[in-house]
Amino acid sequence: MGSEAPENLAMASSLQISFSSSTGETEEEELHVLAVDDSLIDRIVIERLLRSSAYKVTTAESGPRALELLGLGEEESYENPKVNMIITDYCMPEMTGYDLLKRVKESKTLKEIPVVIMSSENVPTRINRCLAEGAEDFILKPLKLSDVKRLRNHMIGMSQRCGLSV
Repeated sequence: MGSEAPENLAMASSLQISFSSSTGETEEEELHVLAVDDSLIDRIVIERLLRSSAYKVTTAESGPRALELLGLGEEESYENPKVNMIITDYCMPEMTGYDLLKRVKESKTLKEIPVVIMSSENVPTRINRCLAEGAEDFILKPLKLSDVKRLRNHMIGMSQRCGLSV
């Protein structure tokens, strides 16, 4: 660890986005992740890992529930969901993670939100299909702390595309 270690630790522990409000003042916002998984145990593990890394977490048990939380349910609302990233299981009943990814990327209001797909199965065609459709990453389950640290890079990329500073 050279002289860079304290900077890296400070950067890793400061998981907030700074942005200018309409009044020109700088505000800070906790990074918010929507975690979607039909398995209660997996949702709990994901939530605990993300919270231990200072993320705000909202969980959903299905793709349709995630769409409701994002304002894309049966009755679409065009409200900003204030989610910085979506992490979703691939294989779920009702709607796959791939189908959720497609709906998010087709939305004018949500398409810039990074979507990460998780699966316990290492299927190259599935992985390539998700990445081609716009997924930021494909992570093999179980989710690990090292995976959570990688997620921050995707949110930094999103914030830079949207003109925010992390």
